[in-house]
Amino acid sequence: MPSFRRPLRLLAIPALALATVLPAAAAAHATPAAATSSSTIRPDAAAGGWLARQLVDGDHFESVFNGTAYPDQGLTIDAVLAFAASRSSDQAAAKATAWLAKPEIISGYLGDGTTEAYAGATAKLLLAVEVRGGNPTAFGGVDLPARLRSLQTADGRFSDRSQWGDYSNAFGQSLALIALHRTTGGAPAAAVDFLANSQCPEGGYPVSFGQATCTSDPDATALAVQALAATGRTAKANAGLGWLTAHQNADGGFAAVGAAASNANTTGLATQALLAGGRFGAGLKGWSSLVKLQQGCATDPGVRGAVAYDASGFNPATGARATAQAVLGLAGTPLATLSAAGARPDAPVPACPATTR
Repeated sequence: MPSFRRPLRLLAIPALALATVLPAAAAAHATPAAATSSSTIRPDAAAGGWLARQLVDGDHFESVFNGTAYPDQGLTIDAVLAFAASRSSDQAAAKATAWLAKPEIISGYLGDGTTEAYAGATAKLLLAVEVRGGNPTAFGGVDLPARLRSLQTADGRFSDRSQWGDYSNAFGQSLALIALHRTTGGAPAAAVDFLANSQCPEGGYPVSFGQATCTSDPDATALAVQALAATGRTAKANAGLGWLTAHQNADGGFAAVGAAASNANTTGLATQALLAGGRFGAGLKGWSSLVKLQQGCATDPGVRGAVAYDASGFNPATGARATAQAVLGLAGTPLATLSAAGARPDAPVPACPATTR
């Protein structure tokens, strides 16, 4: 792999993880298309509609690295999941899914399957295909469940096979368990054990495995809780939910590890886990904090429905990723049962009163 391709390796890390480590990465946005859209009063549907109108060429997202725009498969998958969660923008979701199946797009994200194969990316794409109701055993010419299972090591960890090193982490492990749980063969017991045994003493879960000191991370904990609940590890999942509720900010939101201020990305994942796990008091506080970050009728029509990364205001550079993950919390549907079935085809806009002069 030529040296200039090395930055693209980072883009194989799930976008859920990139939201934490690269919160300011710029996503290229398309000009909103002139199309008739229905209106909605639902915050999740309004957010999904805005997100659909930002797709580049109507079917994908891009991220800018050192001044160059690259296809961002991870963020595109985040959008596909958001469209399903918001039960909206199904036409955009179908186009994005078709884009992901293109040979050059899928190989650039998953690796070639031999010398290069990325666990987290494979798990995330598998989940998206399942959510869309596609055939994951023949998506873009790849048998995604088989590819993912081939990356499980003897200790149960799903690991990258790459000349650039192993970037696998708890995000990918959790997504792998959720996605494989949805297959006929189910999630491997050893892989479930591996994630369960990574729990920190206080109940949360770390992003990176094998740390000298286990550091609980709210994003990783939110995904691990969903994975463990889906695979029958109720006690482990409940301990993670307890850790999340104990680390909720006064405004109802959640901060990234090492930070104090709430952000929409972390809050979206944590709120989804709390609502899916039956912690409705904490979950509704998280939901309310996300709604407060959503751009309403008093804002420019081009950003209505979008969700700001934090309380400092809306920033186009972080808007797409923040909105995609915020939708998961606004909808509250667990990843283990998420489905695009019945989603409305159009990209709705917020229902705002007509202005008068």
